[in-house]
Amino acid sequence: MHVNQYAYFALFSRSTPATEMAAVLGLEPDETTVRGSRRTEPKAIPVSHCWKIVCREPRLRVDEQIARIMQRLAPHTTAIAALASRLNTDGEGYGAVLEVVRYFNNQDAQQHDRSDPAAKGPNPLGWHLDRDVLDFLQATGAALDVDEYDMTPDYAED
Repeated sequence: MHVNQYAYFALFSRSTPATEMAAVLGLEPDETTVRGSRRTEPKAIPVSHCWKIVCREPRLRVDEQIARIMQRLAPHTTAIAALASRLNTDGEGYGAVLEVVRYFNNQDAQQHDRSDPAAKGPNPLGWHLDRDVLDFLQATGAALDVDEYDMTPDYAED
């Protein structure tokens, strides 16, 4: 099975730009979006400002990716919690989220053969959240969102 996955922690706001979030936190994001910005591809227009700390390192389980993110965020927990609470006043869908995105059967992704005991790398299919991550999510009021996509080609239409 081919698996491509990544995780990120994000702060979203209708009115507070990512640059201001970074200044408040004293932590530069890995990625940002600007509400209402226009790009040539894709044609989506972000509905919110977004500040993200991301881990896209291949060959890591999701919990290992999250641990890398948490190493960077943990020293800023109090500031993140205060900012997330303020951003949450923008309305539903604003505030903080820990996002996990996984694509299964993506031919460009890492391959994991469960039947081969000599297969190199960790099993990317299982993961967990430890108490420190759960405490961080509680402290910051962050949601956990897990998106999983089956990229198996649909041969029925051929």
